Amino acid sequence: MQIAADTVIRFIEGVAARLKQHRDELTQLDSAIGDADHGANLDRGFTAVLAKLPSVADKDIGTILKTTGMTLVSTVGGASGPLYGTAYMRAGTALVDRFEMNEHDLVLALEAALEGIQARGKAKRGEKTMIDAIAPGIDALKAALAAGSEPREAIRLGLAAVEGGVQDTIPLLATKGRASYLGERSIGHQDPGATSALFMAQVLVETLDTLS
Repeated sequence: MQIAADTVIRFIEGVAARLKQHRDELTQLDSAIGDADHGANLDRGFTAVLAKLPSVADKDIGTILKTTGMTLVSTVGGASGPLYGTAYMRAGTALVDRFEMNEHDLVLALEAALEGIQARGKAKRGEKTMIDAIAPGIDALKAALAAGSEPREAIRLGLAAVEGGVQDTIPLLATKGRASYLGERSIGHQDPGATSALFMAQVLVETLDTLS
């Protein structure tokens, strides 16, 4: 699978559209265990990213992703801006000067993004965060590729694991972020960060499915 820089642009445009579409849903989820601003913050951040994309349309994948991340950090409040911003910047660093990448490069970028989130948020699995959706997805993608699955099938298996991870956040006790202040009252609620990560994963799969 060869993924070009213009495909990365289309992915980011798709993420912006999907987050705008689900803005209210994300805010509703966040109203239960957070500051009720997750949807609005991400929509604002990716709207700003859209405005920046024309300036990097002819750049390498690393530059596109790093610009996305820096824009998110500078425009999004709360935790989601620094976390997602760091994720995109780390992914960009992993793909610096690359105008094309394959499925193995994609894994490297996703792993770098996850490491950035973990470092910035000081979080790990099981604490009811976006990590509980992202990490299983990467594990499933890597395992499928290692087992010889065709790249598109491996990516779909990764998405299924992200979906499962989102559901797995519902019974968890939040021990990181704003939700941790609620203690046991956080149990029974789906994590909004895991949900926004799922939307991004869905767009990734849909975008890569369009490749010949």
